[in-house]
Amino acid sequence: MDQIYLSLITGIFIGGAAAFLGTLMLPKKMTLSADPLSHLALPGVALALLYNKSIWLGAFPFVFVGIFLIWFFERKTTLSFEALTAVIFSTSVALAFLFLPIEQAEEALIGDILKINFNEMIFAVILSLIIIFITEKIYKKTTLINISEELAISQKINVSKYNLIYLILVGIIVVLGVKMVGGLLTAALVAIPAATSKNISKNLIQFKIISIVFGVLSSILGIYLSKILSLPAGPLIIIVSALIFLISVFKNK
Repeated sequence: MDQIYLSLITGIFIGGAAAFLGTLMLPKKMTLSADPLSHLALPGVALALLYNKSIWLGAFPFVFVGIFLIWFFERKTTLSFEALTAVIFSTSVALAFLFLPIEQAEEALIGDILKINFNEMIFAVILSLIIIFITEKIYKKTTLINISEELAISQKINVSKYNLIYLILVGIIVVLGVKMVGGLLTAALVAIPAATSKNISKNLIQFKIISIVFGVLSSILGIYLSKILSLPAGPLIIIVSALIFLISVFKNK
């Protein structure tokens, strides 16, 4: 398959899944948490680049170990999620700079979806569909937990279990996003389409659908512009997404 089609298919599914998950993260006020969580991947990305392996192969173990540690310490201490994330992600960034080859730093920081291969595309599509499916399954209960943990417990919802599932979903989208837009821009991949949708949607169904549409549209336009302008796709995807957000602000006004 032509490289542009591989990139577009991958971008469509990752962009859509990230935007959909963003609709769950936005009310939870955790869209920015994707940014420090994406930094958990950097040591693995650095090692993968060092040994000429797929960055996903390196990123997954580090992200999931970091997420498990955050979840574990949140249960064992009185520290907030944000405080624990700051501790874990800063440690990860320090480790990354020990291994990250300077000449390959650009791919780790802003991504390079135009180098995607067929097997990576299939991998991304499958994981994106899993994210969408599981997010929809846990949506109502996680939303209730966001509103009131005490109310969720009274409804016999296992808060710790759903928080862990939620964190795992965020971890997966973070790893996929590192390849698409890099470790610096992953938070925007989930936050901006959801924020745009919130500006113009009138109910929950519209909120979900419009967010996915904008996530997909931003990915398509960003990748095409990258080919036309010979500029990195990752930043262009986020810039397109931000421009759509601005349009939604004025339309809403």
